[in-house]
Amino acid sequence: MCAVLLASIAMQPASAAPTDPLHAWVGAVTPASLKTWTDAHIAKYKSLIAKVTADSTPRTIDATFAPYDEAVGELALADSQIRLMRNVHARREIRDAAQALAQRVEEEVNTLSLNAEVYHALAAIDAAGADAATRYVLQRALLEFHLAGADRDDATRAHLHELLDAVTRNGLEFERNINESVHTVEVDHAEDLAGLPADFIASHRPGADGKIRVTSAYPDFSAVSTYARNEDLRRRAYVAYLTRAYPQNDVPLRQLLKLRHQIANLLGYPSWPDMALADLMMANSAQLQAFLNKVDEVTREPAQREYEILLKFAQSQQPGLASIDMASRFYWFEAYSRHQFNFDSQQVRPYFPYAQVESGILTATSKLFHVRFDRAPHAPVWDPSVTAWDVVDQDPQSPRYKKRIGRIYLDMHPRPGKDQWFNSDTLVPGISGRQMPEGRLVCNFPGGKAGDPGLMQYDGVVTFFHELGHLMHAVLGGQGRWASASGVATELDFVEAPSQMLEEFFHDARLLQTFARHYKTGAVLPTELIERMNRAGAFGRALGMRRQVDLAAYSYQLYAADPETVDPVELERTLIRKFNPFDPLDGVRQYASFGHLYGYSSNYYTYVVDKVIALDFFDHFDKANLVGGPVALQYRRAVLEPGGTKPAAQLISDFLGRPYNFEAFQRWLAEGLADSPAPAQSAARSGSSGS
Repeated sequence: MCAVLLASIAMQPASAAPTDPLHAWVGAVTPASLKTWTDAHIAKYKSLIAKVTADSTPRTIDATFAPYDEAVGELALADSQIRLMRNVHARREIRDAAQALAQRVEEEVNTLSLNAEVYHALAAIDAAGADAATRYVLQRALLEFHLAGADRDDATRAHLHELLDAVTRNGLEFERNINESVHTVEVDHAEDLAGLPADFIASHRPGADGKIRVTSAYPDFSAVSTYARNEDLRRRAYVAYLTRAYPQNDVPLRQLLKLRHQIANLLGYPSWPDMALADLMMANSAQLQAFLNKVDEVTREPAQREYEILLKFAQSQQPGLASIDMASRFYWFEAYSRHQFNFDSQQVRPYFPYAQVESGILTATSKLFHVRFDRAPHAPVWDPSVTAWDVVDQDPQSPRYKKRIGRIYLDMHPRPGKDQWFNSDTLVPGISGRQMPEGRLVCNFPGGKAGDPGLMQYDGVVTFFHELGHLMHAVLGGQGRWASASGVATELDFVEAPSQMLEEFFHDARLLQTFARHYKTGAVLPTELIERMNRAGAFGRALGMRRQVDLAAYSYQLYAADPETVDPVELERTLIRKFNPFDPLDGVRQYASFGHLYGYSSNYYTYVVDKVIALDFFDHFDKANLVGGPVALQYRRAVLEPGGTKPAAQLISDFLGRPYNFEAFQRWLAEGLADSPAPAQSAARSGSSGS
């Protein structure tokens, strides 16, 4: 399909040059203008690569590596912005054109990764006199070329290129199916929505046929799974959510497994995970398995206690209940919070209207990272609902003090055709003296419509801060010389640690009370209510981490298995039973909507290891002065500002003074059971039989 789309785009008239070389969305965007914009960046990339490989080019950092790095920046710019247009643009023809162009850009990335001339040119550089950051960035580039197969013979590289291009085609199709697939659950009677918030019910009126329709979009799924008293509705919504790209994604995923297995074998690795770990902190399968075993060990007993407590409570509310299934776990967590902690998550929603949350989070972030956010009302955006903000440095010790150091874009509310998830990305890689870093958030929070205050759940507030943390990493780490090391260009299994660390900040009452005010009365969120919310939120941490280990093991084992015989559904059920006491449901096809199976591939464990690191980071902050204390600035300089110019292990050591450990993680787990009673023996037996 993409080849046909590219051909149709090529036949359309195009302007002579892009209206804005740094932004694909500026001006009257058409399929032809997107092609012109992409062509210009690919042409510049190719001219720079020709300079790198020219025989007359001296093999030095300035003459060889600098143009190579600039070429990498051109591809990164084109890739991120064309992907943005594919994921968020309101018009289908633009998304279709961007899908085809994204494939073309990724194929250029594949070509570069296998370019033997470029590899040998970089390998010939004498970097002895370069600074440590430059030597490390060059070393990483050479490692990536080696792992891709650039040092193999012509026939092997040609075969690898075919396989990589096929991975690209299937991966892009896999992602798009998730973005655009929406399933619907029909509800016959209004009473079946009992327990759901009033604003949810008001926005889900019966249609002309009398039926109410709930979609598999995350806001609907989250509300139903948390509040709906109707067990059948919870189960149907759960299945719809986890199968929203099935059966469309059955073939693309199976092709990804086969293709990546072939690539690994061709490069001498027994499986894809063995190859995919080679350039990460975890390094190899043995280290990963040892880490997951450790998390399994420290979470097993507290998770079982949490489940037994939850099941005992559920049985007191629903006599005869033998076990809790995956679809109902959030509902029972919410019900237990009301019972044990006198906390209903709907109590805090009126204190979190979207506009107020946005203002509060930007203010907190500015204090924490010593920056200022200035609204940029005249900056071009891709949709009227998107806002742009300039980032100004407020660190007196920074060479860029009081200067603009970047820009961020916030695309925060749902609309037709837009990616349904929550994510961030760099749009323009920062290069000192040439271009400032830019990044964007794509989220799907409530609000954005006249008369709708957009009352957020507490976990949505935390998600906002998490994703903004990625952008701060991109901006603050995007002030160096090299595009290929700009911002979040660290090892893949470290990129979530800085953002997961920020999640812990929102347990602090003083921080929340700077912006959490009732949208009608203006009353500040009471300290006592925050304390109850924190106690309720702590319960279930071990169960939550075991679900993450489950998903980490799933991504790893799915790719490690024989792609011809692996059964994704049976593997899912096996791992749910191993790591979760909750019962799996029939009809679920988790893999169809598990988008990280393309991007992170076998390395979803990233979220687990980075949680351990994040809690170790947070443990070093002054709890009496989280955003204003000196540790925040130390963290900015040690962890964020280097970008990808140091190994992640060194970034961790530079801040902590040692490698990370599990101590803070284990204390965090223990907090989850501090306020819950020990279960009765009968409940323990029942919980065991249900797991």
